[in-house]
Amino acid sequence: MAGQSDPSLTIFSAPEVEFLGEDEMVEIVPNIRMESLNMICGDFGPFFPQMASKVPLWLAVALKKRGKCTIRTPDWMTVERLTQVLEAERESPREFQPLPFHYVDISRLLFDHARDDIPDAYMVRSLIEDIRDVRFHKVETGLEMISGRTYAVKLKNLSAMEVNIVRPFMVRTLQAFYKHDSPEMTQQEDFVGSRRPQVADRAPRRDLRPR
Repeated sequence: MAGQSDPSLTIFSAPEVEFLGEDEMVEIVPNIRMESLNMICGDFGPFFPQMASKVPLWLAVALKKRGKCTIRTPDWMTVERLTQVLEAERESPREFQPLPFHYVDISRLLFDHARDDIPDAYMVRSLIEDIRDVRFHKVETGLEMISGRTYAVKLKNLSAMEVNIVRPFMVRTLQAFYKHDSPEMTQQEDFVGSRRPQVADRAPRRDLRPR
């Protein structure tokens, strides 16, 4: 993690954000019968062939790697749905369309480990990349509009990866503006500026009257 003087401003690396996204639930279709899996985070199963079941993404990937299941593509990862999202993103320069909080991480993991389970995988990947580009452009445009009169910023429907990138910069910027515009700082600067340096005149005085 990038070190900051204030722990509250600490950001995560991309793998760390992806690690958090692995707890998102997805649907799998097992091809074998298995007893329940008892994990620290909960119990999953039992599993039966061709009967769908919901599990965390990390477990779905682990089972997929062992050839024990297929992973069903989430409803939002279809060409039709992503096309609608992309068009809405382009038509609304100040709004972000609702997507899963970890949509970037979920899609990356599915493309890496379950590409064969994604219908129209090439088109889906292209649409997600276009959506990311449009959303990041909106973020950059919004950051350029921050001024000294900005005391709060509301960004609705940002994803985990987007929040992770934007938050530290935005918080530090607002803190800098607030510090610069605070009455205490302004009064101190005015007081310092109003003080005029006094030159000490220690030379002996001369008598200007004629002798």
